[in-house]
Amino acid sequence: MPIEVMAVVLFSALLHAGWNALVRASQDKFLASLHVVCGAAALALLVLPGLPTPAPASWPWLLASGLIHVVYFSLVARAYQGTDLGFAYPLMRGAAPVLTALAAALLLAEAPTPGAWLGIALICGGVLALAGRAGRSGASHPGAVLAALANAGVIALYTLVDGLGVRLAGHALSYTAWVFLLTAVFMLATATWLRGRTLLRPPPGAWRAALLGGTGTLAAYSLVLWAMTQAPIATVAALRETAIVFAALIGVVFLKEGLSRLRLCSALLVCAGAVVIKLA
Repeated sequence: MPIEVMAVVLFSALLHAGWNALVRASQDKFLASLHVVCGAAALALLVLPGLPTPAPASWPWLLASGLIHVVYFSLVARAYQGTDLGFAYPLMRGAAPVLTALAAALLLAEAPTPGAWLGIALICGGVLALAGRAGRSGASHPGAVLAALANAGVIALYTLVDGLGVRLAGHALSYTAWVFLLTAVFMLATATWLRGRTLLRPPPGAWRAALLGGTGTLAAYSLVLWAMTQAPIATVAALRETAIVFAALIGVVFLKEGLSRLRLCSALLVCAGAVVIKLA
């Protein structure tokens, strides 16, 4: 993987951890997720007039991605109800690279090199170990644990769908903007059905989630989809899981979560995996 692609994926990971922290810190996780999506869609509307239209072959993938992302953002909100960032985030992200790599190898004949497999294993081992100790506290919140585990499968699914779709679209930013625009339409319809008129009374700080979270998620996903046009999908997906390191730091500094010896060692494992992927 070229160094510039690696740097882009790492920056994307930082942005991704940042908007997840915004959702975790909010009072109403589902509404915060909705505001993040709507903020990204608003930005997408601003940039789309200056971007080429995605190629027709990518539109089935775009529609599928929009629907899948509604499930993803809903499960993100559910996973953060009753659990902290240091538990739910690694649990969601930890299993996803393995599932993505297996699916890419089986369905796309895009098998990582042995070195890349080692890097994937180190990253996944690190993030799953990081969730291990925090998982003890998850016993009292089985719904959140199940949501986080289910989201790992959803993440693997949209990674493959968008990895293929963006290659057909011909333009990564245009494809991503349309993904978030469609996601916002589908999610607003879902939220209206679930919440009704309460959506007309946004809570304090909604603008911050929409502006900061929307910018973060749109930029993060645009960058990672561009990277998938430059490097194997499974390798990019695994390297993106270094977001757990940034999430741990954000949790400590801004959310006042503890940084145990286990979390530190797990973060180092993730970093080692990133280095192995680069060397591979």
